[in-house]
Amino acid sequence: MDFIKSQEEKLKGIIKESGYEIEKVTLVPSSRPDLGQYQFNGVMELAKINKMNPRIIADAIVEKMKESSDYSDVNVAGPGFINITFSDDVLSRYIDEIRKDVNVNIEKQDKKKIVIDYGGPNVAKALHVGHLRSANIGEALKRLAREVNFEVIGDIHLGDWGRPLGLVILELKKRYPDWVYFNENYEGDYPETCPIENKDLEEIYPYASAKAKEDEEYLEEARLITTKLQQKEKGYYDLWKQIVKISSDEVKRTYDKLNVSFDLWYGESDADEYVQPVINYLKEKGLTSESQGALVIDVSLPGDTTEIPPLLLVKSNGAVSYETTDLATIWQRMKDFNPDEIWYVVDKRQELHFEQVFRAAYKSGIVPENVKLEFIGFGTMNGKDGKPFKTRDGGVMRLAELMETVREETLKKFNPNITGKERDEISELVSVGALKYADLLPNRSTDYIFDIEKFSDFNGKTGVYILYSTVRMRSLLSKAKEAGEEIGSVTKFANETDRNVALKLLEMPSSINEAMYDKSLSEISEYLYQLINTYNNFYNANKVLGEEDVELKKSWLGLTKATYNAVSVLLNILGIEEPEKM
Repeated sequence: MDFIKSQEEKLKGIIKESGYEIEKVTLVPSSRPDLGQYQFNGVMELAKINKMNPRIIADAIVEKMKESSDYSDVNVAGPGFINITFSDDVLSRYIDEIRKDVNVNIEKQDKKKIVIDYGGPNVAKALHVGHLRSANIGEALKRLAREVNFEVIGDIHLGDWGRPLGLVILELKKRYPDWVYFNENYEGDYPETCPIENKDLEEIYPYASAKAKEDEEYLEEARLITTKLQQKEKGYYDLWKQIVKISSDEVKRTYDKLNVSFDLWYGESDADEYVQPVINYLKEKGLTSESQGALVIDVSLPGDTTEIPPLLLVKSNGAVSYETTDLATIWQRMKDFNPDEIWYVVDKRQELHFEQVFRAAYKSGIVPENVKLEFIGFGTMNGKDGKPFKTRDGGVMRLAELMETVREETLKKFNPNITGKERDEISELVSVGALKYADLLPNRSTDYIFDIEKFSDFNGKTGVYILYSTVRMRSLLSKAKEAGEEIGSVTKFANETDRNVALKLLEMPSSINEAMYDKSLSEISEYLYQLINTYNNFYNANKVLGEEDVELKKSWLGLTKATYNAVSVLLNILGIEEPEKM
């Protein structure tokens, strides 16, 4: 149990010993550090229940608390607010536990199995800045959930099965009609590798998409090829598999650079075999109806204050909708993994779509009521003009281009003594850290301005500042070890700067719990900055390695190790890798 939780339980016992019943005790960092480190503000509620003067209750509780050596000072302010200052002994013992094992400072939760759907790029298209947020937030949530003891399965959910692939294959057929994939009489083996590269696909799709908007005949041909593909017709299906592979390999290379990974590389195609069983199941349940030639499900509920349109299962032209594909994917996930929860990390503008899908899943019994389906929407990354981030010529910026732009900006402030291959490797880690931290710092659901110059700065609330400070902390520990100094137990505090670091470490469990509750990384990003900043205030005010008091030096090095342990865990949750040096 973390320190604050154990202290809350202890105070609960003291309150009961004082003659008062209380269900839950909550301690919060004090808004008046001159009066105490933490506050208990629950006396007013006790006074209301017991119909007593709150000051009398507070005084009685404080008298009992003074019997414990855990507190160096307890006092009552105002009508009954209890201020608490912990003794250095009890505080230092707990911080030393963090030095030995940082997991004591993380509240583990009961096991549950979660599938997280994040990433969601389309095959044969270039990743753009819009793909950053889903992958970045989803990866961090996956790591966060694992940190608190959940079993998590991350699925990229590729867009690999719709008309876009039909358009790509059609255009390839137009350009390369002699390819064996398009020869209906061909009986031999197909090539082992695709005859084109990913860069060709990234040019072909925009061209084919634009042409289909102008040429109805071309669009109809694409529809026919899409049908052949989805019927797994020989040749077309074999070419499709190769296109998916080269596109997925490129996506993986980019996401690897962002420290983003997936347990499953499933796509819409993997759920295809469940589409018809889902439709049949819904029909048998009597939940479907026809509307203007289309097959739909009514998903409205009593008490709806806004109209929720019916979920479209099959369009009037016979095509299956994305909603049906998502229902089939849920069907597959329930069958394969039987999760307790499924999270969807997607653009907040898709909220209505998922509201319809979730309602249909619950209404039909595809998902039982005790399984949680959660929409985790996020806002857009915008440029300084407040509009979606674009290139200088007004096009959608590719993710790789954004990453390179941030790297170039970061390099401007780099140590000139770091050169060659080492400079390239470190600059990539730092720039990725800067990009990821900047993306995770704002509240998940809000749109935010991405300012490359600001977020690449070595000062302020940036990933660069976080990483530089972390490297310096690790360097201090390395220098101490090289000098034969002992990184000892945390046994004493000399001033407010070292004590403040210890107190800030106590807030780590609540920041993780809040992030888990809100499914947002802004709490952890903000706390990480505060912890680093508090440590830097200590570092700048004290000469750790030059301290003459040997025991204090050991203790300060122990405090540094405890802080570094906590920072490393938080960086790992955010998916940010620390460089060797900067």
